[in-house]
Amino acid sequence: MLAIDGSLGEGGGQVLRSSLALALLTGRPFTMTNIRQRRAKPGLMPQHLKAVEAASAVGMARVRGAQLGSQTLVFEPTGLRAGEFHFDIGTAGSISLVLQTVLPPLSFASASSHMTVIGGTHVAWSPSFHYLDWHWLPHMRKIGFKIRLEMEAAGFYPRGGGRVRAAVEPANVLAPLRLLDRGRLKRIRGISGVAGLDIAVAERQRTRALRRLEGLSNQAEIEIQIVAFPSPSRGTFLLLLAEFENSQGCFCALGARGKPAERVADEAVDELMDFVSTDGAIDAHLADQLILPLALASGTSELRTSRVTQHLLTNAEIVKMFLPVAIEIEGQAGRPGVVRIAGRGSGEAAWTTR
Repeated sequence: MLAIDGSLGEGGGQVLRSSLALALLTGRPFTMTNIRQRRAKPGLMPQHLKAVEAASAVGMARVRGAQLGSQTLVFEPTGLRAGEFHFDIGTAGSISLVLQTVLPPLSFASASSHMTVIGGTHVAWSPSFHYLDWHWLPHMRKIGFKIRLEMEAAGFYPRGGGRVRAAVEPANVLAPLRLLDRGRLKRIRGISGVAGLDIAVAERQRTRALRRLEGLSNQAEIEIQIVAFPSPSRGTFLLLLAEFENSQGCFCALGARGKPAERVADEAVDELMDFVSTDGAIDAHLADQLILPLALASGTSELRTSRVTQHLLTNAEIVKMFLPVAIEIEGQAGRPGVVRIAGRGSGEAAWTTR
């Protein structure tokens, strides 16, 4: 059994989620101590417990220590099964992080699977649903994963109540990615979304973003939709997708009580501008999210990220604990860098070759 110190690197929930996904993919059990040790409230929170529950259901696992606040967990998968799954986080905990934990392993099950998760779709410190759907998912499909997502209701902090459905088909050969030169900026598109609020809030977000983006490129097209989403909770967000000749970057900002719509727009635009000021081909968040999938691919992947983050460095270390892969990261933390991943090969990544 692999022993993992949950305080490794950034010491947050990503250490747990990556370990769960890799345990499902390799069949290797692990025990983890010091879970989320570097967070203000260490231990398992509701969304982390739901990720454990989801991984346990998919991997028919024996689990010990899966309680709220627990800082120790033993996880022993016994297989990998397809099926119909339903999980309710019970809070505004991130649906996206639960999905990213179990969808890659489910891609190696023997049949298709369907999953419904209830919780937060647009919440802080996690990728929003639209980040997954517009940005993460297209890259996963290029690698070879067959995943579809549909949001039936949006969920915002603190109530949550969002609902997302996912469908997964068995993956075949997984291909590496080479994203080093983003090329010319072609267009920027986005969504200014609200739920339970006056549509004027979304209009103000859109107006501010368009005004600030005018001088970015005379040739780029800029289009931002205004959408009112069904939701049991109230909230607002602005997401921007910058599409280049060879790659793209995605940036999202969330509203909050007392936070002006213009500030929401400024936060999203500032992130996009920061990205454009570097030579990155992909944004920093996507870089660490692709480490694990590309470790399963056949061949070597190369990614130029706009920023080397602690999340990226930590995720690379966790992947190397479970898989015999070479991962090289050039560049200093906080600066642009290049990630090289010599994938193990999709034919060896599933339970069938344990």
